[in-house]
Amino acid sequence: MATKKSNELKNLTKDELTTRIRDVQAKLFDGKMKKVTGQLSDTASLWKARKELARMKALLGAKTASAGGK
Repeated sequence: MATKKSNELKNLTKDELTTRIRDVQAKLFDGKMKKVTGQLSDTASLWKARKELARMKALLGAKTASAGGK
């Protein structure tokens, strides 16, 4: 499943990746707040969001480097 998700992410543009990164960061923040207040039932969702965020940031960095920093 991870390869399917990474293939899907590879086809996105830099702007689309940036938008998704912001969405996942917001999701991660909300999850952390829910965990602190005791409202989060699925703690694995935080781990998944962090991994997804790292995957997208790595792809964005690779796309930026291949474009010569532009």
